[in-house]
Amino acid sequence: MAQVSHESGGLLYFEEIADGSAYEWRSDLGNVNAGDGRRYKGRGPIQLTGRANYRSASGRVGANVESDPERVNMPSMGFKTTIDFWNNNGLSRYCVTGSADEFKQLTRRINGGYNGLKDREAKFARARSAMGC
Repeated sequence: MAQVSHESGGLLYFEEIADGSAYEWRSDLGNVNAGDGRRYKGRGPIQLTGRANYRSASGRVGANVESDPERVNMPSMGFKTTIDFWNNNGLSRYCVTGSADEFKQLTRRINGGYNGLKDREAKFARARSAMGC
């Protein structure tokens, strides 16, 4: 919940506010064609990013989101791609003990780094408290 809340601004944004140009020519994201950065910018509750991730999800979510990336902006497809990304990348293994180290590794797997780590940690603490964990 904390990761999704951070990535989507509390479920307010299903499309990254930035224009995606920072992802241009990022071969690690599969952005190998001119315009891929903008076309495959972050979308959905977990901000699916990069042609490779859109292509990978397409084969599993029942829709070709690589050819229609804006479809991930829709809540139903956005949550499908979020669950798919989570499962396909085995992210539950970073949610076993609830330790700070696990949470940091989960953040890295989702974000590619530790952007917004303090906010994510604060959201995690609030979620744990609300659920009585």
